[in-house]
Amino acid sequence: MTDDTVASNEDPSASPADELAGRRLSDLLSASTSVIERLDLEVVLRRIVEAGMSLVGARYGALGVISRDGGLERFIHVGIDAPSADRIGHLPVGRGVLGAVITDREPIRVPHLASEPRSVGFPAHHPVMDSFLGVPVRVGDQIYGNLYLTEAKSGSFSAADQELVVALAATAGIAIENARMYDAARTREVWNATIADVMSAMLDLDGTNVLEVIASRVAALIDADLVAVAIPHGDDQLVLSTVYGFSAAELQGHAYAIEGTLTGRALRTRQALSIESEPEGTKFEGQPPLGPTVAIPLYAGDDALGVLMISRQPEGRSFTAADLEMAFSFAAQASIALEVVRAREDRKRAETTRDRARIARDLHDHVIQRLFGAGLALQAASATVDADASAAIEAQIDVIDATIKDIRTAIFALGSGERQGAKRFRDRALDVVAEISDSWPSPVRVSFVGPLDNVIAGGLDDDLVAVVRELLTNVAKHAQAESVDVVIQLSDDTVELSVTDDGVGIPEGAARSGLANIAERARLRSGSCDIVSSARTGTAVRWRAPIRASNGHPQ
Repeated sequence: MTDDTVASNEDPSASPADELAGRRLSDLLSASTSVIERLDLEVVLRRIVEAGMSLVGARYGALGVISRDGGLERFIHVGIDAPSADRIGHLPVGRGVLGAVITDREPIRVPHLASEPRSVGFPAHHPVMDSFLGVPVRVGDQIYGNLYLTEAKSGSFSAADQELVVALAATAGIAIENARMYDAARTREVWNATIADVMSAMLDLDGTNVLEVIASRVAALIDADLVAVAIPHGDDQLVLSTVYGFSAAELQGHAYAIEGTLTGRALRTRQALSIESEPEGTKFEGQPPLGPTVAIPLYAGDDALGVLMISRQPEGRSFTAADLEMAFSFAAQASIALEVVRAREDRKRAETTRDRARIARDLHDHVIQRLFGAGLALQAASATVDADASAAIEAQIDVIDATIKDIRTAIFALGSGERQGAKRFRDRALDVVAEISDSWPSPVRVSFVGPLDNVIAGGLDDDLVAVVRELLTNVAKHAQAESVDVVIQLSDDTVELSVTDDGVGIPEGAARSGLANIAERARLRSGSCDIVSSARTGTAVRWRAPIRASNGHPQ
């Protein structure tokens, strides 16, 4: 093959202007290709800026995303390194010539910014910028943002540069729309996976920890910096019961007013709602600032269980319309799952109640009758033996009588079942005993006499639990006791709590603020509190209150 058979790529008749136009068209095609070949929105936005800079030879470039209120929601910049950006401070918000591009909705080309009347100058540490070109980027019929280019290598931007950047902006609008559709599809995919995971986990758990499960699964799967659950506390407050993510220690357990908060509005409207930011101290003093936040109400039927709050750091990426749509879907499906959980818990309670009733019948019809028969047989036998043997038999008869009494108490407890949404008094008292005496060398002996769960109500159960806690705490702190006994019994229309220990007693001059509090509780219920203490015999406290005062007595 000879050289004259090789076709030339260059047209010898082409003018320099034609060659320049060809190169610019080729550069535009390359720039457009680099923009549309990716679907990740963050990458697409940065590539638009880089392509514009390369296309017209600009030293600096940026893309400002327009917010709902008309300012700049985000500002993606290229050409200024991170240390310089940090020294400059906050990013532009859409004033001066940048704002003019937003309001005019048309390209603006300025040869010298210093002489431009609409320019407001630059902040300290900002690099010098002279020439400027700003072009709107349209997505469909809306302006998504503006592409800003400064410091043309040729000294100023030409009309041809403007035409190229306008053409690039048109391609950029298509790329942004595709990226947003991809981002929305990916968002729905993540939310759908989260919904499926949460629903599956909820159906394997009981209702006591279902809200914590929701928060933990959402925190693991959703792109957020903070996930929390706020539960109703009274009529006008919410409490942050579960918190995952940044500032969890500062937020956990805090109560705040429902009125005027995003979570309160979500709970009231039963709609998933969002805001762009929540300044420091909005909910309560010391609350850290929050960025974009979504609040999702959680209901079981008509009962408000709480609000799921998903937040990002201040200046974090906003939640999209797809996020809000899927959050609403999450709330609807979570409510259905919560209803299923509640129905399952109701069924389990009904089954437990039936089991209790069956055990109570068996104890009454079989065990007590056999013990009673054994007692009668022993009484008959005691009449036929000598005095010593008779005394021994009578002692065993007393044991059988005490056992029958304990079994009858157990039957009352079994027959009372479980109260909807609340623990029985016995369980609450035993929880307190277990909590305080967990590390003691010998266990506390606890006795219940009578159908306590059936008759103690109206706040009397709260007082009794509080008195048990106070007395056992005193024993743990001061008594140095080896054995402790707790007896709670019914006597006619009075409930009596006795706590005795074999410790060192209450020394003279010791502070008695806690004991004064329990005595005051007894006085308010028309009851009494007696304390007997000595270094030799230990301490015995007897706290009594009439049952009738538990129904409507002021606290």
